[in-house]
Amino acid sequence: MKSFMPPISPRMRDVQMPIIPRVGDLIRSTPGTISLGQGVVDYGPPAAAHEVLVRFCEDPARHKYQHGLGIPALRDRIAARLAAENGIDADRFALMVTAGGNMAFLTALLAICGEGDEVVLVRPYFFNHEMAVRMIGCQPVVVAADERYQLDLTAIEAAIGPRTRAVVTVSPNNPSGAVYPEPDLRAVNALCADRGLFHLSDEVYEYFVFDGARHFSPGAIAGAEGHTVCIYSLSKSYGFASWRVGYMLFPTALLETMEKIQDTNVICAPAVSQHAAVGVLDAGRKWVEERLEFIAAVRGIALDALSGLGERVTVPRADGAFYFFVRVHRGGDSVALVERLIREHRIAVIPGAAFGMDDGCYLRIGYGAVDAATMEEGMDRLVTGIRALDAG
Repeated sequence: MKSFMPPISPRMRDVQMPIIPRVGDLIRSTPGTISLGQGVVDYGPPAAAHEVLVRFCEDPARHKYQHGLGIPALRDRIAARLAAENGIDADRFALMVTAGGNMAFLTALLAICGEGDEVVLVRPYFFNHEMAVRMIGCQPVVVAADERYQLDLTAIEAAIGPRTRAVVTVSPNNPSGAVYPEPDLRAVNALCADRGLFHLSDEVYEYFVFDGARHFSPGAIAGAEGHTVCIYSLSKSYGFASWRVGYMLFPTALLETMEKIQDTNVICAPAVSQHAAVGVLDAGRKWVEERLEFIAAVRGIALDALSGLGERVTVPRADGAFYFFVRVHRGGDSVALVERLIREHRIAVIPGAAFGMDDGCYLRIGYGAVDAATMEEGMDRLVTGIRALDAG
């Protein structure tokens, strides 16, 4: 019997391979490599998450499917948090708990886009966003940020066409670390309202702001509930990445469509993780801010090391998330440089090409997942590797 491979989806051919596993393979093949790559924190969740697990199995009903929008106790905690910290009345929106922020973004796209529609992304973009747009048969329309990685409002407006369905903003930003000021986010939200578009606001790094920067949520804008989708996650701030809990606010007109997608895709976010998330949110923002002091110290180590490279690199201001997105002026191809840094210097970062930056050599340097001593050693290796480019 002749064997054959049935054709795969043509949409998937244009989707880039995820860069994190690729860099992970290089790290595993080079023992002793320090990773400043994956976007996670160095700490685990509050003790309250573990305490919930002890009691979880006491109620047999918890082992059954839960409501697709999320368990009531968690939804109540989320609504209270949004009101207290973001100035958002969640009752103006629909609210859904998802299996992480990426799932929320993909679900939102499926709800608002048809095949061949367009979604405006700001470059450098988060690679999973670009992948999701292509995966559902839509076209990303990429608009460059300015030299500070801030929004170019004129360019965003010029990118809108008859098939545009949404504009995506990420603040604090992955990969650049930029924090968009409130007036700019208000301008994007107003533009979307005026043009009949959705504003997809990814805010998963909302707690990670430094040097006086302030996160602003477009969901707090009067009238935003008609066209705004706000995406959040517990993965970063609460060291909760593997538990897979995120959530989103969205217009109530999308509720029926969102429920269809959720029921088909996952039915509900994992119940055990949702119950643990109740305990996590009870720990509160103060618990996170105590850990941000350590991250800020590690951030300072990275900045000091980068300043020693002088004109070899450009380091735009980055007041948020836990990344610096630097341009290496004699770096060549960013993927090749990352491979060289791992092989020759045992230091891993993420190539800018994954974020759509093909007009030079860019690197994303993460500082959230390592302690101070590891960061010092890692930056020593990175600086040595970049200085070695002077020799060709």
